[in-house]
Amino acid sequence: MGDDLATGAQIARLRNRTTRSISPENFDGTKGGGGRATEGTGANAGRELGVGWKISPSVIISAGTTFPMATIDGPGTITHVWLTTHSSNWRTLVLRAYWDDSPEPAIEVPLGDFFANGWGRFAQVSSSMIAANPNGGFNSYWPMPFQRAARLTVENLGDANAQLYYQVTYQTDLDVAGLGYLHAQFRRDNPLPAGCTHILLEGVAGHGHYVGTYLAWGANSNGWWGEGELKVYLDDDDDFPTICGTGTEDYFGGAWNFDVPGRGYTEYSTPYLGMPQVIRPDGLYQSQQRFGLYRWHVLDPIHFASDLRVEIQALGWQSGGRYLPLQDDIASTALFYLDQPSTSRPSFPHVDALQIGV
Repeated sequence: MGDDLATGAQIARLRNRTTRSISPENFDGTKGGGGRATEGTGANAGRELGVGWKISPSVIISAGTTFPMATIDGPGTITHVWLTTHSSNWRTLVLRAYWDDSPEPAIEVPLGDFFANGWGRFAQVSSSMIAANPNGGFNSYWPMPFQRAARLTVENLGDANAQLYYQVTYQTDLDVAGLGYLHAQFRRDNPLPAGCTHILLEGVAGHGHYVGTYLAWGANSNGWWGEGELKVYLDDDDDFPTICGTGTEDYFGGAWNFDVPGRGYTEYSTPYLGMPQVIRPDGLYQSQQRFGLYRWHVLDPIHFASDLRVEIQALGWQSGGRYLPLQDDIASTALFYLDQPSTSRPSFPHVDALQIGV
């Protein structure tokens, strides 16, 4: 992603860069522009303190509207995004990112799913690229380079107003030549049609590398659900993929059903892969098991020269030691860098198709 990542010895290297940050206290990131608000969501609480005392810490996004969270002139790189909102908004607030004045978004994902919390219930994520901290403090460290401009928006698909706190930190005055644009696409099958695989990506054209997978997986039947393989079709692969895994838990770095004897499904979160969320039936209305899993291909990116397709099977077991194709609830967020600011993407689901528990 370039030598500007602050890793290892690079953190001490001096650079001629400009750092700016956009938040409700400085909507455009202007130098010396922070803390000047005279009105905002904190104005009443700070009425006795005045300007400079947390007058505008958040915004209210009205139902059915889109909020322009950040607009930046380039070249530059977004280095960190922090935000938080109530968990009831995690599937109905949609994060979009547009690079270099492209009319089509490269990132189009519900907030919760982008931050590896797709079930509307908090799960601690302690990874290299995404950190989700109590109680819903969402952090992204995915580098987001752009050549000319960047625009981040949040759309409220819900039927109630939503309060959003956020901060977008970025660098300008740097060379981003040769760096790809970050893309993130969301898909959901609920249920997965009989005999089908879940598509994470298809129709992606260009030169790039695949860097991340998050799955919010809901089991719609009894028994083990993770025998299916992840398959990656690269550069004119037709019926058969170049990269084929050996099972769902294997792809996410686990083994043997994630089952620690005496504990059953066991949550874990590591720098590059994890299953930080296991939602168990409660014996009443929450009847299904649900899981949140991520794998970041940071040290092992999957490179492609011209095109990319990624899919995963949903398989369990049935009598006679045979695989059982499943019709589970699978929502995926797939991340990749591409040499173009936009590419083919699916139509975003209607808000009704985003609901959890339906």
